[in-house]
Amino acid sequence: MARRREFPVSPQPGSRSGRWLGLALLGLTVLAYLPALSCGFIWDDDAHLTQNPCIVGPLGFADIWTSAYARICPLVQSTFWLEYRLWGLEPMPYHLVTILMHAAASVVLWRVLRLLHVPGAWLGAALWALHPVQVESVAWITEMKNTQSGLFFLLAVLFFCRSRLAEAANTPAARARRDYILTLVFAAMALASKSSTVVLPLVLGLCGWWIDRGWRWRRNLLELTPLLVLSLAAGIVTLWTQQAEGAFDPEFARGFAERVASAGKVFWFYAGKLAWPDPLIFIYPRWRIDPATATAWLPAIAAAALLLGLWWQRERWTRGAFFAAAYFVIALGPVLGLVDTYFWRYSFVGDHFQYLASMGPLALAGAGLRAGFDALRSPPRWLLHAAGALILMTLGILTWRQCAMYRNDEILWTTTLRMNPASWSAHNNLAVELARQPGRSAEAIAHYEEALRLRPHHAQAHYNLAKEFAKIPGRRNDAIRHYEEALRIDPELGWAHLNLAALLTNTPGRELDAVAHYEETLRLIPGSAEAHYSLAIALWKIPGRDADVIANYREATRLRPDFADAHYNLALALVRQPDAHAEAAAHFESALRSRPDWPEAHYGYAILLSGLSRLPEAIAHYEEALRLGPDSPLVHYKLAEALYHSGRVADSISHLEVALQIDPNFEDARRRLAALRQQSRD
Repeated sequence: MARRREFPVSPQPGSRSGRWLGLALLGLTVLAYLPALSCGFIWDDDAHLTQNPCIVGPLGFADIWTSAYARICPLVQSTFWLEYRLWGLEPMPYHLVTILMHAAASVVLWRVLRLLHVPGAWLGAALWALHPVQVESVAWITEMKNTQSGLFFLLAVLFFCRSRLAEAANTPAARARRDYILTLVFAAMALASKSSTVVLPLVLGLCGWWIDRGWRWRRNLLELTPLLVLSLAAGIVTLWTQQAEGAFDPEFARGFAERVASAGKVFWFYAGKLAWPDPLIFIYPRWRIDPATATAWLPAIAAAALLLGLWWQRERWTRGAFFAAAYFVIALGPVLGLVDTYFWRYSFVGDHFQYLASMGPLALAGAGLRAGFDALRSPPRWLLHAAGALILMTLGILTWRQCAMYRNDEILWTTTLRMNPASWSAHNNLAVELARQPGRSAEAIAHYEEALRLRPHHAQAHYNLAKEFAKIPGRRNDAIRHYEEALRIDPELGWAHLNLAALLTNTPGRELDAVAHYEETLRLIPGSAEAHYSLAIALWKIPGRDADVIANYREATRLRPDFADAHYNLALALVRQPDAHAEAAAHFESALRSRPDWPEAHYGYAILLSGLSRLPEAIAHYEEALRLGPDSPLVHYKLAEALYHSGRVADSISHLEVALQIDPNFEDARRRLAALRQQSRD
C-alpha cells in the first residue's frame, strides 16, 4: 500500500518564525483595510449605535440584555456602549477596533488551520483576511457583529481542537479541561455577539470528526450538548428580536419549496463570489424562484451532489475538500433563506453573510495552492513565495479599493444603484441622505418616487416623500395624500400619524381628523411630549375642550420639563381659568428659564402680573420684552398703563408717544395719550 504523502506544515505560531508570520498577517490585514478608517457612519449604524437608546440614551446598559434592543448581538451592543463612553460618536476609533478584530481573527484562523495540520495554513488564513468579500463586514461598523463574533467563534474552535488533541499529545487532564471550559466561554461570547454562530456545535462536531478520523458518539454528545443548549437559547432570542423588528412580514412570505430551491442558488452565489469577487454590491438584486419549474432545483441538486460525491470519495483524496464544503454549508445554514430574517426583504444574499463560511473554501484554496507547488519537481522557493505574494497583493488591492464604497451614505447608495438600479431600498436610502442636504430636495423626491414605482406598497417611502412635500409651498395636499397612504399600508407608523396630524390641524374642516391622528400617535408613542403638545394645539381650536388642552400641555411639560413652548402655551390656557393664575405664573417662569430671550413670554407674563397687581414685576417684564423687541406698539401701550397705575405718568406718556410713532393709527394709544396730557394740564 502506497504511503500517503505528508504535506509540510508552516512554523509553529509560538516559534520565532511563527511570531513573525503572525505579525505579518496582522500587518497585511490592517494595511489592506486602512481606507476604512476614513469612512463614516452609514446605513443601520443609527439603529445599532448612533441613535440606539441603550447606548446614547435614554435607556441604559441593562436594556441591552433585557429587551428587544438586544437584536441578535447584545455583546456587540455592549462593546458599542463602552466605546461610546471612551470616544463618543467619532467613527474612526470604531473602524479601528473592527479592523483589529478582523486581523486578530485571521491570526486565530491560522492557528486553527495549523492545529488541524492543514497545508498552506498561513496562506489560507491570509486569503480569508484579505479577500474583498470581507470588506462589507470590516468597513461597515454595524457588522462588527461579524468581526467580534468571528474572533470568539474561532477562539472557541481553537480551544476545542486543543482539548480534543490533548489525548493524543498526552496533555495533562487539567489543561484539557481548561481548554474545554474556554471553549464554552468563547462559544457563549460568540453567540452573544451574533446569533448566526448557532452553527458552532456542528462546526465543532465536524472538527472532531476531522481530528478523530471518525465520529465518536459518546464523546461528542458529552462535549457538544452544553454548546447545543447555548445555541438553542441564542436561536430563541434571535426569533424574538427578529419578530420585534418585523422580519416575518407577510408581503415577503415564501413557501418551503421555494426556500429550499433558493438555498441551492445561495450556495453557488457565495462560492462564485469567492472565486470571482466582481461585482460586489451592497444590496444584490432579489431574485424570484418558481419551484414548479425543474430548472429551479438544479442549483440545490448540484450542491447536494457535490457534497455526496466528496463524502463518497472522502477516504481516497477528497477528505479535505469534503471538510471544507461541509463547513461551508453548515456555516451558511442560518443565511440560506430557510428561516426568515429582516434582510430578506432587500435581497437573499449579502457579502457579510458569508464572513464565517468563507473560511472553509479559502482555506481549501490555500491548501490546494500549497499542494500544487509541492507536486512540482523541486520548484524554486522564490517561485512559491512570488506566486503567493502576487495573489495576496491582488486581493489586498481589491480590498483597498472596495473600502471606498463605504465612505458615506451617498457614495454607498449611488454605487449600489449603479450596479443594481432596481433596488427600491437603495433609492429610498439615497433619497433620505439627499433630503438632509440643502438644495437637493428635488433629487430626493425623484428617488423616493422611483422607490415607490419599484415597490408601491413601501410605507416608509410614502412617509419620507410626504415629509419632503410638506416642506414645499403648494404641495401640502400631496404630503397629506402620501401620509395617508403610508398609514393605510402600515397603521403603526407613529411619526406618520404625528406629521399628518400637524398638517390637518391647519386644514379647515379637518381639525377632528387631526385630533384622531394625535391620539393614535400617543397610543403608538406614549412618551412623546411633542405629540401631547401638538394635540393640545389642535384641541384649542375645538370649543369646549379647554380641560383636555390643559391636560395635554401639562403632560408635555411633565415629560419634558424644559419644553418652553409647552410651558408658555399652558400658561396662556391657565390664564383663562380664574383660579389657576398662580399656576400660570409658574409656567411663564419655567418658559423663561428655558428661553430667557423670548419677548412674547415676557409680555404674556407681564399682563398676568398686571392683573395680579404685581406692577413692579410686570413693568420689569414689559421692559425686558421691549429690550428684546422694541418695535411693538402694543407692548409700549401696556407698559404705559402699568406705569400710569404706578404713579409714573410722565414715563407713561413717553411710551404712548413711542407707540404712536410706530403705529400712527393706534387709536387706543392716541385717546389714552390725549387723556393723560389733559390730566397733566389740569
